[in-house]
Amino acid sequence: MDKTEAIELEKLVSKIQIFKGAEDSPLLAPRGVFLINNQLLVADTAQNRLFIWNELPTSEFQSPDIVLGQEAKAKTGRNASGTVSASSLFYPSGIWSDGEKLIVADAWNHRVLIWLQMPTEDGQAADVVVGQPDFESNQPNIEGISHAPSACSLNWPYGVFSDGERLWIADTGNRRVLYYDQIPMTNNTPADKVIGKPSFAERDYDHNDPIWPYSVKVSPNGQMTITDTQYYRVLVWQDWKMAFDQKADVIIGQPSFEANGQNQFGWFPKANTLNWCYDTCFYQDGLWVADTGSSRILWFNEVPTEHNTEANNLLGQDDFTTGSENKNTIWSTEGSLYWPFQICVEGQTMVAADTGNHRIVINHLNF
Repeated sequence: MDKTEAIELEKLVSKIQIFKGAEDSPLLAPRGVFLINNQLLVADTAQNRLFIWNELPTSEFQSPDIVLGQEAKAKTGRNASGTVSASSLFYPSGIWSDGEKLIVADAWNHRVLIWLQMPTEDGQAADVVVGQPDFESNQPNIEGISHAPSACSLNWPYGVFSDGERLWIADTGNRRVLYYDQIPMTNNTPADKVIGKPSFAERDYDHNDPIWPYSVKVSPNGQMTITDTQYYRVLVWQDWKMAFDQKADVIIGQPSFEANGQNQFGWFPKANTLNWCYDTCFYQDGLWVADTGSSRILWFNEVPTEHNTEANNLLGQDDFTTGSENKNTIWSTEGSLYWPFQICVEGQTMVAADTGNHRIVINHLNF
């Protein structure tokens, strides 16, 4: 599919806004973004903090209402320049919230933090930790990288998702997705099931399973996607319950489970290829895919039902065969993207973590 076959960008988006955080302490490589009840949540990943704006910002710069991970809004130290605690963060990434609970993948502390009520104060401590026995521990797989994983351990968890009742964690470093029947209410809760491994203690991997799962999402009608970054693909199950025992029904970005080519070993991207993909987002009957390495977000009108399906449209590039950052220029523009990591849609508003441009792009969708 070439440029002439793609729908014009203006038909996807009616308005684009650029947001860079607080003017005196702007965002730096934000990887996580979430929108709920018009509240904007941003994981300012490279500066080890998470911001909350109680209303979606309308200007390029705006001070946040709440900061988590730091004692003050302008501070940026790893674990608040001290040791790991219930109120510190080290490379926060994935975010999920229903407006009441808040769940954050605290990736380099090898844990997931849960606030049972939406925080209202700067540096507010989390209520629950998953992946560690307590808030003062932060080793991979609890006892160190040389130890086998377990139902209680995590290693570089980058993605989280909940439907308000259940919880899924992309336990990226252990090459698996953990599933909890209920959102944990106590520290060190063990997972109930695992996706991608025959047991909780297994760490070998197979091309039929997620190799480097960075994000997991479940649609309102039960479809599941796991963004498998290292194999440049998105795995799709038509029913999330089947993922525990069966390989994915559909692959986006590759023609088969054995294939693992970056842009399918091509010099340039195409409408059916992916390059270091990091996230997906269900929307209406379709699916958005953050094709991060090609600095674009792909749109599928319907969730694909066959391997290697071509996208119908895209954001961030003028056509499907361009993959350079910022549309062939070193300067960012309103419609350009530079390594978008996470996307979220509420109503007709899409927010995208435009990580390489150190900003959030707010797209007002036109459909």
